[in-house]
Amino acid sequence: MDDITIKTEVRKHYADIALQPKSCCDSDCCGSDDAINQLIDYGGLDAEIVEGANLGLGCGLPTVNAGIRSGDTVLDLGSGAGIDVFLSAKAVGPTGHVIGVDMTPEMIDRARANARKGNYTNVEFRLGEIEHLPVADNSVDIVISNCVINLVPDKRAVYDEIHRVLRSPDAVTGKAGGHFSISDVVTYGEMPESIRNDVALWTGCIAGAMDRDEYLKIIHAAGFVEVVTNKFAVYDYLKGDDYGAASITLEGRKSS
Repeated sequence: MDDITIKTEVRKHYADIALQPKSCCDSDCCGSDDAINQLIDYGGLDAEIVEGANLGLGCGLPTVNAGIRSGDTVLDLGSGAGIDVFLSAKAVGPTGHVIGVDMTPEMIDRARANARKGNYTNVEFRLGEIEHLPVADNSVDIVISNCVINLVPDKRAVYDEIHRVLRSPDAVTGKAGGHFSISDVVTYGEMPESIRNDVALWTGCIAGAMDRDEYLKIIHAAGFVEVVTNKFAVYDYLKGDDYGAASITLEGRKSS
């Protein structure tokens, strides 16, 4: 499949979800793997969540280890209905700011409605592609993302953009560079072509997932250091004899 077809199918799939009154997890589409479901258990955060903000589309909890502080500027890539934006908004407080970027207009509309419903005044949602972020250079303290980068054909461009928008280290004050906390899906072994070319598995976050080792290589090549894997959990229902897919949560910091 070419990149245009992939983006068209992904946008259509998530537009349909955005227009549904209930979350994905009100159906059977989230699977029944308890180990994986624990990775996306927002209920375990003991946080008040705006109804309709959690659509059950994540593969991790990137805000947990993001180190978000009062006054920070946080950027969420593929922000969906806004769940991780709203969690970040509480952490940054009234002096901070959170930006959500999503390429699906229907998701942007739903997120903005949720922000009004929850009376969040320190957030905004921008329409755009995450490999061409509508965000200024060196303007963000922390980038988060939850199970979205796998949907983008050009993942190198995404990490180059993350590097661009994160704040650079300050030699005068000694302040470290900005950092990211990202949950995504990766693969290991040789995934069959029947999986790689399946449109439903592309929109379902599997077919477009990158090999774990290659994924880490592009992060380092983009200029990140202190790259750490916080979570790695294999999806049992996708395991073959010598291949599989897994949820991974990573941190990394801009070095220059």
